Amino acid sequence: MSYETTDQALSALKKLEGTMAAYDHAMGVLYLDATTAAPSESWEGRGKTMEVLSQITYDLLAREENGELLAFLEAHSGELDSQTRREVEMLRKRYDEIHRVPAEEYVAYSVLLNDAQNVWNKAKLNDDFDAFAPYLEKIVTFNRKFAGYYHPEMKPYDALLNEYEEGMTMETLDVFFAQLRKAIVPLLEKVQSAPQIDDSFLFRHYGAEKQRVFSDYLMEVLGIDRTHCAIAETEHPYTTEFNNKDVRITTHYYENNLVSSMFSVIHEGGHALYELGCDDKYNYTVLAGGVSMGVHESQSRFYENLIGRSRAFVHAIFPKVKELFPEQLADVDETMFYRAINKAQPSLIRTEADELTYCLHIMVRYEIEKRLIDGTLAVKDVPAAWKALYKQYLGVDVPNDREGCLQDSHWSGGGIGYFPSYALGSAYGPQMLHEMEKDLGDIWADVSKGDLSRVTRWLREHIHHHASFIKPGELFRQVCGEFDPRYYTDYLTKKYTELYDL
Repeated sequence: MSYETTDQALSALKKLEGTMAAYDHAMGVLYLDATTAAPSESWEGRGKTMEVLSQITYDLLAREENGELLAFLEAHSGELDSQTRREVEMLRKRYDEIHRVPAEEYVAYSVLLNDAQNVWNKAKLNDDFDAFAPYLEKIVTFNRKFAGYYHPEMKPYDALLNEYEEGMTMETLDVFFAQLRKAIVPLLEKVQSAPQIDDSFLFRHYGAEKQRVFSDYLMEVLGIDRTHCAIAETEHPYTTEFNNKDVRITTHYYENNLVSSMFSVIHEGGHALYELGCDDKYNYTVLAGGVSMGVHESQSRFYENLIGRSRAFVHAIFPKVKELFPEQLADVDETMFYRAINKAQPSLIRTEADELTYCLHIMVRYEIEKRLIDGTLAVKDVPAAWKALYKQYLGVDVPNDREGCLQDSHWSGGGIGYFPSYALGSAYGPQMLHEMEKDLGDIWADVSKGDLSRVTRWLREHIHHHASFIKPGELFRQVCGEFDPRYYTDYLTKKYTELYDL
């Protein structure tokens, strides 16, 4: 199709973006239903629906006339406002990538992920890696091929990393993780040599119903607007968003672990606050939602750790915790609770890891993903590699695959290249906090009263509001200057030196 005027092309652009947003919404609702409410054996019919919708969404974006539309708008970029220029830039990236992927492969992959999610759920429950392995094999093969389609000039894993954190490479991450190991490993050794913190009371019986009430309370303290954000239960907690007026978080309740869901809710709540804080003007465009997974994880980890594990936040919520669980916490005071939720101890489960050891969990996944994609690790050997790396990095023995390589849902969803974002986000947070405190002064007096409004307002103004308008690296530099992991390692060193009286 040829365009005679810029207005005509802009009208076509808005129609394309609006239609894409509608299909993304529909497919997102299907995924949410699949992981929270759908019967366990309902996957087959949903797979057929996903096959049809995937074909439609592929055709919608990959059709030749979109190339003509983008070329026209690029040629007339001087007539476009800054937001539209950025929309064209984002669409160009997505169009060029998907245009290179054969339609039958795109659709087959979408169906595969639907099936893999169901198989992974059962495999984890039954500690049966062999049942999941054929699906992971196909997912790895697809991702290796897609990386070649997306950026044939890049190493395959770099191309996948770029999908989650634009501009990120193995070279950068190898240096970053080496810096973290250099600081964290000796600090952890000192912590393990110190008298250990008693956290046994966190693993008494905490009924799910009371935990649900606790989740509602935590969302209230976080300042999450419940008219625009709901909570559901699933095997592996996550956040999904349809626009900045409809965000969903999920959690999982363990009746023998109070803080598993507590920190899932705070973590996912951080994601939700980012999405809810995006400017309305980006809705139904390709700029809607957070700009990258690293920046997104910086928000979830900011609320989970910098706020949620702080003395001030514990002071604010502990009376409510005691009110909800008076018998379980009858012999526990605020200081004991603070120390317990910050205990550093190498463990099996990433989502329940403490701040100090968390990035070691990410390093395990990073090393395995690199080797899966470059072909030096076979899928059948993942459990053994996982166990070896957990022993090497964390000093723990992995007793089974359910608590090992089957614990995370990311690979079943195709998220290869995602995990490093958690470590980057964790490291971004303390540098953001440094800038926040320069601007606002003491935020902790407010936090100790359960008032996070100034914290969230600052993040909304500097991060959330922009949605995907500014590229992730540029956004971080605009807010914090050049990224420096020492803010993170200094924060961990100070916190754990004080906590363990090192």
